Amino acid sequence: MKKLRIIYMGTPDFAVPAFKALVESEHTVIAAYTQPPRPAGRGQKLHKSAVHQYAEQQGIPVYHPKSLKKPEAQAEFADLKADIAVVAAYGLILPQAVLDAPTYGCLNIHGSLLPRWRGAAPIQRAIMAGDTETGICIMQMDKGLDTGDVLLRRETPITSETTAQSLHDTLADMGAKMTVEVLDRIAAGSPPAPEKQTDDGMSYARMLSRDDGRIDWTKSAAEIERQLRALTPWPGVWCQLPDEKRLKIHSVEIADGTGAPGKIIGKDLTVACGHGALKLTSVQPENKKPMDGRSFLNGHDVNIGDCLT
Repeated sequence: MKKLRIIYMGTPDFAVPAFKALVESEHTVIAAYTQPPRPAGRGQKLHKSAVHQYAEQQGIPVYHPKSLKKPEAQAEFADLKADIAVVAAYGLILPQAVLDAPTYGCLNIHGSLLPRWRGAAPIQRAIMAGDTETGICIMQMDKGLDTGDVLLRRETPITSETTAQSLHDTLADMGAKMTVEVLDRIAAGSPPAPEKQTDDGMSYARMLSRDDGRIDWTKSAAEIERQLRALTPWPGVWCQLPDEKRLKIHSVEIADGTGAPGKIIGKDLTVACGHGALKLTSVQPENKKPMDGRSFLNGHDVNIGDCLT
């Protein structure tokens, strides 16, 4: 089997398991591309991405251009003479010159069953939408947004216990194994047959913002519970108290009860929704520590009958 020269392109924690798997494979990772260090924390010190840190630990050269649109950046990429590039949550658009530079082009590790959930946040959007399964696609990249031919796909269920974090970890591990499998087959001269995508069943998983975490109590209890599982730990789920202060919600349980959406209808901080109700089992008022719902009601100027918005 031919050993492939690989450029790995990724940024967050999701991209590290596949990076590690490639480093430990029969192939050679010759360079890592990642987002530039960003200010983070109270001191706003520059923070290197998870991929950047792992690459340095392995002694792999790191490149972090702000853009790949400039001819100099494209020439630098091409000069590495890679056989293939593997991309996982990199965060930059790859121009055609970059897509064409490696001998076998660029592969993407995508966290959905394409064409379902093309875009930036497929893990969270799948949970929020109530999908019962998702998976990983290893895709040959083209100039479109997650529109390239799929070389390998595998499924995993989404259950009532699935959270964004648990699904993130499952898919990251799946992607690592699948990537090595695809590269081994390419190196052996028997690549997977490409599967053309259509637009049937396509959804766009737009990037998350903090506003996605605000609860709309007119939605059903089931929808809000999925929102919480999808958006914890980031951006988190919240609502406003009658005094307009923010209340973060860390965990909930589906409960019985009816009332106007947002109305507190039980002493355990049970809140009516558009359909059904939710017991808020762990909440966090502004500038306070998390507490259970009953403790919150007992210690704050909020009462049964008040409305959350």
